[in-house]
Amino acid sequence: MPFAMPLIWRTLGRPAFTFAAISTALAAWAAADWYLAYPREALQQARYVGRQSCMACHQEAAAAWTGSDHDRAMEIATDETVMGNFDDVEFRRFDERTRFFRDGRKFMVNAEGPDGQYRDYQIKYTFGVRPLQQYVVELPGGRLQVLRVSWDVAKQEWFYVAPADAQDVRIPAGDPLHWTGLAQNWNTMCAECHTTDYHKNYDLAADKYASTYSEIDVSCESCHGPGSLHVKLAEGKSLFWDRTVRFGLTNTLQGASAQREMETCAPCHSRRAIIHADYRAGDSFLDHFEPSLLSAGLYHADGQILDEVFEYGSFTQSKMYHKGVGCTDCHDPHSLQLKYEGNRLCAQCHQPGKYDGAGHHHHPNAAPNAPETQCVTCHMPGSVYMGIDERSDHNIRIPRPDLTTTVDSPNVCNRCHVKEEEDAKWAADAIVRWYGPKRPDDPHYAPAIDAARRGHSDAIELIHGLLRRNATPDIVRATAVELLGNYHSEQSQRLCQEALKDPSPLVRAAAVRSFATRLSQLDERIKELRDPAAIDDAASIEMGQARQALAKLAQRIAPTLNDRVRGVRLAAANVLAACADELKTLGFGSALERAIVEYRAAQSLHLERAQANRNLAALSLRLGDKAAAIEQFRTAIRQEPYLTGLRTELSQALVAVLDDPGESKTVAKAGVTREEVARLRQEEVDLLERDYHLLPSDPAPRFQRGRLLYLLNRGDEAREAFAEACRLAPDNYEYWMWLALICERQERWEEAAGALLEMRRLRPDGAEWRGIRTRMRETIRGKGLLPAVAPSQPSADSSAAAGVAAQDATLQTAPAPQPVAPEPPGTPGRKASPPSKE
Repeated sequence: MPFAMPLIWRTLGRPAFTFAAISTALAAWAAADWYLAYPREALQQARYVGRQSCMACHQEAAAAWTGSDHDRAMEIATDETVMGNFDDVEFRRFDERTRFFRDGRKFMVNAEGPDGQYRDYQIKYTFGVRPLQQYVVELPGGRLQVLRVSWDVAKQEWFYVAPADAQDVRIPAGDPLHWTGLAQNWNTMCAECHTTDYHKNYDLAADKYASTYSEIDVSCESCHGPGSLHVKLAEGKSLFWDRTVRFGLTNTLQGASAQREMETCAPCHSRRAIIHADYRAGDSFLDHFEPSLLSAGLYHADGQILDEVFEYGSFTQSKMYHKGVGCTDCHDPHSLQLKYEGNRLCAQCHQPGKYDGAGHHHHPNAAPNAPETQCVTCHMPGSVYMGIDERSDHNIRIPRPDLTTTVDSPNVCNRCHVKEEEDAKWAADAIVRWYGPKRPDDPHYAPAIDAARRGHSDAIELIHGLLRRNATPDIVRATAVELLGNYHSEQSQRLCQEALKDPSPLVRAAAVRSFATRLSQLDERIKELRDPAAIDDAASIEMGQARQALAKLAQRIAPTLNDRVRGVRLAAANVLAACADELKTLGFGSALERAIVEYRAAQSLHLERAQANRNLAALSLRLGDKAAAIEQFRTAIRQEPYLTGLRTELSQALVAVLDDPGESKTVAKAGVTREEVARLRQEEVDLLERDYHLLPSDPAPRFQRGRLLYLLNRGDEAREAFAEACRLAPDNYEYWMWLALICERQERWEEAAGALLEMRRLRPDGAEWRGIRTRMRETIRGKGLLPAVAPSQPSADSSAAAGVAAQDATLQTAPAPQPVAPEPPGTPGRKASPPSKE
């Protein structure tokens, strides 16, 4: 039987069949082309290839980026890049002179070197472009240093970028704030955010840097990640982008959320510490960085910027961020310029008829486009850093002069209204007249943060309310939880325990840190009770109670050792290191070991800094490795010998070794002597004397000096230092406690009672002042200084004691303490006692 041609052939003919076959083959090929894909691991193997590989295809983005602040973040010093005057000009400040000149094509500076001698240095790089340009010099050991004398682009003149805390003093050579010091070191302080793919490569043993980068500025791959795979896909023959790695970039940012945009910008636009190496754009921010919270000295209590903190901490407080507004809604991602000038920028979302007029800003006589009519003037007030660089507060806040009257935060109204009668209350009253008594952001978190910073007892309840409000930003809640660590009441500990399970990793990490002091107190008390000379029935019972409390607390925190976010795990490793035995029993021993490895790796990224070695020393102490801790403390002191605190911590570690008969090998190995302890303490006193004079209004150096003077048996000087600290910080509970303790020890009863009254004012339910009061009353009565009938000729002691009795009657009216009261430093589970000599 002859072959029967299929109907389609007979109907459409051979060409149609051929077309169908080819189409089927092409479809199969396309399907195979789509199906074949790179493994996801290929993204992690991608390499940095440089912006030239991007510009051929992305010409519009490249044109916008060229000349931007990112493009000019750092450049080789040439005639085209240098903006300053190097025509043999000299800049003088105090007795220091800096001369800028040319040597052929080289740009040169004659400046005071690290040893105080003047030398010629070649300018290697420019740093920034507006409103100032700085200049980078190379010193031995691979160090690049940034000159403090900088170029004011607008005024076309040289000026000095003074440190924030040393505005009007001469900074000598050898000081860390000198241009040759650590504060101006490019490798550590600057390079990460002025280059692409930076690697510090510091060698601790050699004390040298071998720093590298792929590009000298903030280029394409800083924000999008290494581009080799993207280029390979773009140049390939495939019809599709890859179905698993998509565009072959770790961070495409197409349609990115506000959070994704913020995490892209945050590594450079935040005050943070690096906690993991080899960050690539698109990686989780909190897996690689630990951002600063709203800490005192960095932010005002209401969240306004104070120190140089950049934008992350402010913007994440804002209502805009929480409504989904991202960085690129206002800024072009490549040119970095604002999308629109003036109030039109805000009119993208906010109705001009409602907000862009005198009915809203209430300055009817202002000229069009005058500062008082601009949204940013009132809602994003600027602060000046580096002498001339004004930066806007990205909190985008409602002006709150009423908070100035309660928490002493600044307000934008009184920047312009400066007449004597135009104070903060005047401004607050005006806002009430205009907008009514209620504010959209009430209840504000400022009172809670301010009360907790000051140690007030009502802070716990205020923070409780703050944590209950869903609208409270994560960074504010984290700050509040961390501040709760200064309290040890039942309520504060319950709130911190609840925060351990918070959805926000910022809050979880803060909750872990909030238990650090309590865990440390319990651990130290257990060590004290192990002393054979102190063992008795009461001590045995107390040790059992302390062990039980430590194990219970460790059990609550232990799950955070397995947290999905590295920043939380590192906080847990640091806090729980002293609880290794308890955690092994609970089944978390391996988790602790892994987290400690991560913590050590994080500190190893900063071994050029004393703080990293100090952190490692503290970890070694918690793990029981005293010999390692001693060497790490000594390394920290060698690196930054001018820092206070290190010698005190080292001397404490040395004393612990010397007083422990079981540490004879450590004593021999580390060469520990009593003479070293005495020398360290005296050196610390000298450093605190320096700070005492440099920072006349700062209570911290006075308090630290008082503690150290006490250890040196200089009790009267110590008491005076504590009293001065209390005068400068009258709301600091700990300062008053130490003053009360030393006055009690010196039997200065009336002064001690006065300090107790201040403690009671700050914390009516405080366990510490109650314990001191009870012991003082027993001591005074035991000495027979409070007889039933006062003597006709009272002695000085009895007169003072009578004064104490009068104040004691006042103290007796205080409310009953909470079930679990805060513990004094170093004496968990016991009444407050005078500080120990050792």
